[in-house]
Amino acid sequence: MTDTNTSRVEDASLEGTVEPLPIDAAGDVAADVVENVERVMVGQRATIEHVFGALLAGGHVLLEDVPGVGKTMLVRSLSRSVDCSFGRVQFTPDLLPSDVTGVSVYNQQTSEFEFQPGPVFANLVLGDEINRAPPKTQSALLEAMEEEQVTVDGETRSLPNPFTVVATQNAVEPNRTYELPMAELDRFMKKLSVGYPDAEQESEMIDRVLGTHPIDDLSPVTDVETLQRLSRTVAEATVREPVRSYATELARFTRENAELGVSPRGTVTLLQAAQARAVLDGREFVVPDDVKTEARPVLTHRLRTGVEGESPEDLLDRALQSVTPE
Repeated sequence: MTDTNTSRVEDASLEGTVEPLPIDAAGDVAADVVENVERVMVGQRATIEHVFGALLAGGHVLLEDVPGVGKTMLVRSLSRSVDCSFGRVQFTPDLLPSDVTGVSVYNQQTSEFEFQPGPVFANLVLGDEINRAPPKTQSALLEAMEEEQVTVDGETRSLPNPFTVVATQNAVEPNRTYELPMAELDRFMKKLSVGYPDAEQESEMIDRVLGTHPIDDLSPVTDVETLQRLSRTVAEATVREPVRSYATELARFTRENAELGVSPRGTVTLLQAAQARAVLDGREFVVPDDVKTEARPVLTHRLRTGVEGESPEDLLDRALQSVTPE
């Protein structure tokens, strides 16, 4: 059925390559993955859904928080739950770009150079403490995120499908880190914070991890092929004109009321995240509430208010209060 007031925000790389899952099956698979990760991550359902939604929408995530709140464990748990390949890059001041992308090594037996892939060649890549590495090394990962390919010694190699980077950075010791520029922050679909658990959640977490850690017993609940089909379902979720207009007006409000507002790429990214939110909720169409739910993690790191005392979160709150969906 054709709707002249309907649009989809689709990933062309998946077009025609895989069959989408029916919406009921897609919702069930998504729920299984989220619940499986919850076996390890106590009280973090919203964060889990945001990270998994970014994976389904082909986006990348920046997790910023203090050390020890479970950023790395969340990513490891997700990779085990979907039975996909996992790569980890521990960013340090002496890390080289080739440590991320890989390097060609001379094989004396064959008298040829052989490419040894770096950790970026995985479905789910954890870039741990990305802000501890110098900009040149950061850019090696960020370029892979943007292009979904890596060029080493003049040869370009495609990265796996799906491919999602979850980068972490600590919100402490700013004098020992390199701040990510706005152009690089814009490559992340979402910026999230895990946060501290409350007393009850922390007590339950301690009970789970003392002795055998729950991640050791975590089994996959789906596979990469199903994940690709689920991503196709997300890409085909319907985004009707009123919802598109709502996202556009939110972006326009930020541009008119901030030093740096949301770019058109940010608007598209917001709608892609909303598509994933709809599927997570068992719908094949996006509603304004999906846009509202995704607005804060998708948009705030793209804003610079230029107003003393007003944070990006404050500006976005004003936008959500001022702009009414049709």
